[in-house]
Amino acid sequence: MKPTWKPYTEHGMLSAGERKHLPDFVCAFPKQRKEPLTDASHVRNAIARFDQVKDVSDEDRELAFANIRAAAKHYRVEMTEKRWQDLGAKPHTRNPAHTH
Repeated sequence: MKPTWKPYTEHGMLSAGERKHLPDFVCAFPKQRKEPLTDASHVRNAIARFDQVKDVSDEDRELAFANIRAAAKHYRVEMTEKRWQDLGAKPHTRNPAHTH
């Protein structure tokens, strides 16, 4: 699948107000506006949280993976995964809030 992601910022953290006004093409999941890919840190977060994104189809995940790969290349983030299934479709990471 061809990515829809395009660079928007060079680097730096975005305020909540700035994030609200980001264009869809900046997000890994553009239709849902989830996982903005505005710098290397956000790309690493999107990779780590990929399996935690809810209410998305396999097609959405395929596009998100293509977008994450494009952003990773742009921001020089190493990525060893070759397909979205390598990141998972369902949460496999423990949520510390659910432990007693």
